[in-house]
Amino acid sequence: MPIDGTTRVVGVFGWPVSHTLSPAMHNAAFEALGLNWVYLPLPLAPEQIGQAIGSLKTLNFAGANVTIPHKQAIMRYLDHIDAGARAIGAVNTIVIRDDGVYGYNTDEYGFLQSLLETGFEPQGARCLILGAGGAARATVFSLANAGARSITICNRTVERAAFLVDDLKSGFQQVVFAYETLSNRALEAVDGAVDLVVNTTSVGMKPEADTTPWPEAAPLPNAVICDLVYNPIDTCFLQKARAAGLPVIDGVGMLVHQGAKAFEYWTGHKPPTDVMRRKVIEGLASRGD
Repeated sequence: MPIDGTTRVVGVFGWPVSHTLSPAMHNAAFEALGLNWVYLPLPLAPEQIGQAIGSLKTLNFAGANVTIPHKQAIMRYLDHIDAGARAIGAVNTIVIRDDGVYGYNTDEYGFLQSLLETGFEPQGARCLILGAGGAARATVFSLANAGARSITICNRTVERAAFLVDDLKSGFQQVVFAYETLSNRALEAVDGAVDLVVNTTSVGMKPEADTTPWPEAAPLPNAVICDLVYNPIDTCFLQKARAAGLPVIDGVGMLVHQGAKAFEYWTGHKPPTDVMRRKVIEGLASRGD
């Protein structure tokens, strides 16, 4: 649709942001629904966050996504923060309303939907999380909120895993939380004791696509293997799991569904996730990914 004076504008804050597939994904969804909206990449240096929020309101933006490295820092500039985003400690979607700027975290919703669409039911599941960063926080919150039986976080710096557990365990007393150093010994001990393994780290992402977060010497458990890395879609971790005959879940589903939830917050419409997923895959292919 032509851009005119009635076009609603949203975008994504990040630094850098040139690599993002979100504009193509959202603009394809706007077009499919016939909405006069446009989604823009918005490169934002860390020292400019406060000014950026004011600019969104001044320029009558409907909202924005927020990506690395701003998901935590931006929270101090918001008027209202959703309870889930506050518990996770990060915001990835903001909505401009008449009474202020609202912050949400759609990563936890996106992760849950990526599981459910493949037939994995997290209720009662025993889960192992690799990593303890922002993506891990959203993942752990999502699993706990969905009724997981137990969640163990393994991270190379074990203190970060301990902080994550300490931050979230009081809100989910029915979940058995644990943390370990990410090591051969710890991973060998989980064989037969988990139903889902999730890589939330960036290990295996291009340009280091030949790496994997799982030590070569440790056997994979008989579990569903999920990798939040989506570039490449078929990571070394997923290849290793598939070769062992294990079911796998790639990272594109989470990307699409977290974007779909943000789309719904802004527009009030449910977007066509099949169109969004296809656009992401096309975008990766066009880059030779």
